[in-house]
Amino acid sequence: MNGMNGMNAATDAATGDVPPAVEFRAVTKIYGAGTARQYTAISDVSFSIPDLPEHGEFSSFLGPSGCGKSTVLRLIAGLEPQHPPTSGTVRALGMEVTGPGADRGMVFQDYSSFDNRTVLDNVVFGLECRGVPRHRRETEGLEWIARVGLDPKRDRAKYPHELSGGMRQRVAIARTLILRPRIILMDEPFGALDPATRLDMQDLLVRLWREVQATVLFVTHSVEEAVYLGDRVFVMATTPGRIIQEIRMPSATASARETQSEPWFHEKVQALHERIEQVEADAKRP
Repeated sequence: MNGMNGMNAATDAATGDVPPAVEFRAVTKIYGAGTARQYTAISDVSFSIPDLPEHGEFSSFLGPSGCGKSTVLRLIAGLEPQHPPTSGTVRALGMEVTGPGADRGMVFQDYSSFDNRTVLDNVVFGLECRGVPRHRRETEGLEWIARVGLDPKRDRAKYPHELSGGMRQRVAIARTLILRPRIILMDEPFGALDPATRLDMQDLLVRLWREVQATVLFVTHSVEEAVYLGDRVFVMATTPGRIIQEIRMPSATASARETQSEPWFHEKVQALHERIEQVEADAKRP
């Protein structure tokens, strides 16, 4: 692609015979094809993310509204109407994506939960669907409630309407990770949180990611969030949505708050802000 930086790095996805965790090959998604409402969400998108044993990579997707970030995630998840692609191939763990699968878990921005189920029942929902016995799933559920920073005794019987936004998103993360998916897809999960809670959630996510050793694809509008979390950042442009740059990032070794004061962090954030401003200016040109 024109202007692509580090695209060769994107193709370092597999070492040996291990297939990439996620791979897009010339993927285009057109809505309403052949009608007056035809709209190209993404065009000719290609990238590859390695499946790293006992580690997992964290990839951030950054770009203006309408650039297709969520479309990319939902294509990997196999969710309609984004799936299937109009053309091209989407693969997860070496297999073409044909629909949702247990190897992929998704966390949405809107605190998706079942309003008529308690915190514990929400967390263990996937285990219940798998037929896991009640005692075992509740034991695991209580462990995960604690792991995401909630109180198993105090919070287990609460309903979603009794929780703050940050607490509800902790429940959503626990409900996804309890199933141990190899690939975790996160669509702006912290976008509606206040700044302090957002930093806390970033630290929580890093800790849990290291524990479960999964591949994470994370959509965000926040440059700071993309830099702190991402092993690599994919910058996307709009009209049509496409990847224009891939940037490797240093691994943060401190908390989100501490990292914000480090020189390398300021340098990367400033450079990405300038890149995004350029993308937005280009989109406004006739």
